[in-house]
Amino acid sequence: MAAEKALALVVRTVDWSETSRIATLWTRELGKVRVLAKGGRRLKSNFESALDLLTVCRIVLLRKSSGGLDLLTEAQVAQRFPQLRRDLPALYAGYYIAELLADSTEDYDPHPALFDEAVAALTALGTTGVSTPLRLARFELVWLRELGYQPELRQCVVCAAEVEEKDGLVFRADAGGIVCTTCQKKTRRGQDDFLSPKGLAALRELSENPEAWRRDLEDKVRVELRQVLNRYVTYLRGKPAKLLPYLRS
Repeated sequence: MAAEKALALVVRTVDWSETSRIATLWTRELGKVRVLAKGGRRLKSNFESALDLLTVCRIVLLRKSSGGLDLLTEAQVAQRFPQLRRDLPALYAGYYIAELLADSTEDYDPHPALFDEAVAALTALGTTGVSTPLRLARFELVWLRELGYQPELRQCVVCAAEVEEKDGLVFRADAGGIVCTTCQKKTRRGQDDFLSPKGLAALRELSENPEAWRRDLEDKVRVELRQVLNRYVTYLRGKPAKLLPYLRS
């Protein structure tokens, strides 16, 4: 077995024995990997505290050739996010990011842009002046795009007509995008969330502009965004995220 190196974010850990631990890591080079860290529970080990949840670490692992867990041989801390411990909403948002990466991605399916976005979000969350809901929304939209579920925000998902920012529009989770006022009358009502013109504009900007999360939005617009993303992510996952009740709009 050849050793492989990667930069990894710890998204889940489970105690395996008195001395060992199983970890789910989201790596930039390999995507999601599940590893056995022998001796990972010992105070003095090759991993030290690198396997703490929401820690970025440099790892070395041995890939298993026929399924099973990979063997983690080395892990060194590369980055921590101490500000999350001082801001409870930001910490919950961080745990939510870890949950999406751990449960809703495939093994060995690398998405470097998604890894970078997760680290950038965790770096920003909990810092002064950063809106936790908007920074989290930007991450979710990148997660959706990278996994092939980018919502349609420019055209009606029923008739494909260009959609203007106006009253009366809805986002339909089971269709993956905006439904125009005309098609709402012709099609059966699905999981609809009404979007104001400002709400649609904000969704578009967050989806297309990496820095859009820095802008300020009205409370009611943030509520709209949270409702749309909660519904859409839940629909795609087939169940609500465990951290969902703790996310604020």
